[in-house]
Amino acid sequence: MQTQKIRVLLADDHAILRKGIRLLIDSQLDMEVVGEAKTGREAIEEVRKSQPDVVVMDVSMPELNGIEGTRQICDEFTKTKVLALSMHRDSVYVREILRAGARGYLLKDSEDDDLVKAIRLIHRGEAFLSPAISDAVLADYRKHVTNPIDLLTGREREILTMVALGKTNKEIANTLNLSVYTVESHRGSVMEKLNLHNTGDIVRFALRSGLID
Repeated sequence: MQTQKIRVLLADDHAILRKGIRLLIDSQLDMEVVGEAKTGREAIEEVRKSQPDVVVMDVSMPELNGIEGTRQICDEFTKTKVLALSMHRDSVYVREILRAGARGYLLKDSEDDDLVKAIRLIHRGEAFLSPAISDAVLADYRKHVTNPIDLLTGREREILTMVALGKTNKEIANTLNLSVYTVESHRGSVMEKLNLHNTGDIVRFALRSGLID
């Protein structure tokens, strides 16, 4: 019994590149090209017509760029997955198109096998990043994703932990040699910064953050 082929749409404004990718994909036994587009707007229309499994999407295209094209495709066609194809190594492009919904990011100077592998992976619901940009993506993630606990000062983290352990404001004040008023002030600041509303919220946050067992 023959398995159903992965249906691929190519979206790139360079005809020569599209032709080369088509030859590569059509040579695979488990995939086929079902359409082509040279702008992001055309890509959206082609997805409506051909219902591909995977769109190989150039990041930089006229009329509607690949980032916005990806966003609209992922919003409207939840079963279609997008593999970004780009010459850009800058983490900004990677971050924005992944945020738009792309499942992978492949550099145009990658080997042919990487493209085929990436299409298969994202079709299965997995993700793919070109190895050459993985370090940049990780660094960008660390730069832009803030752990809520980092919003707190050292003293606030200390008081948060003690509150979560069931200590009263007076007990905390005695332990840390602070006034009860100061402890209450720090506690209020913690709750405001973390959007916590009661002691139960504090305990749950402390557990999730690994501050208490």
